Amino acid sequence: MHRFVLAAAAAALLATPVFTQQAPGAQPSPSAGPNTWQVDPVHTAAHFSVKHMMVSTVRGTLGRVTGTIEYDGRSAGSLKADISIDVAGVTTGNDSRDNDLRSPNFFEVAKYPAMTFRSTRVEAAGQGTFKLTGDLTMHGVTKAVTLDVEGPSPILKQANGGERVGASATTTLNRRDFGLQYNRMIEAAPIVGDDIQVQIDIEATRKK
Repeated sequence: MHRFVLAAAAAALLATPVFTQQAPGAQPSPSAGPNTWQVDPVHTAAHFSVKHMMVSTVRGTLGRVTGTIEYDGRSAGSLKADISIDVAGVTTGNDSRDNDLRSPNFFEVAKYPAMTFRSTRVEAAGQGTFKLTGDLTMHGVTKAVTLDVEGPSPILKQANGGERVGASATTTLNRRDFGLQYNRMIEAAPIVGDDIQVQIDIEATRKK
């Protein structure tokens, strides 16, 4: 289950949690710098897959992905990502299974509604690819995770003067590392696989 979410990620690449509200009287946040890109949640998604009873593969999508990426538009080595993924929005196409995933049997979304990823290191991994390492926090547990990233894409300049860029990130997560026990009474049987494959497809925008 170490691959989850981060498409958890990249992959998922990145974003600042957008769930915090500014306290009364607090100073406004500084404006984004020239290298700050905003994750476009409409064109960004975190996908996952996991084995069911070691027979079939269940695929699903996590909820809204938000955050920021620092990128100078030239070198992947300049990338810094800070991302938040809405776990409560998990969907696999089956209401009963989705409710179970949101329950204390698994993600416990009433207590842990989001997972976050904050990058700490970037390493080149070949033409058009790199490894992005960072801290993934899920279900109240924080672990270092490395994402294999393809991109960034060439920057697309828009008619309004804005710019767009994209990337895809993958990783594998072990759910037990994050305290995710599907059902403690039947964990002895391979009901749900331990490893979760995650892919995060990200599109980000920068204003002129």
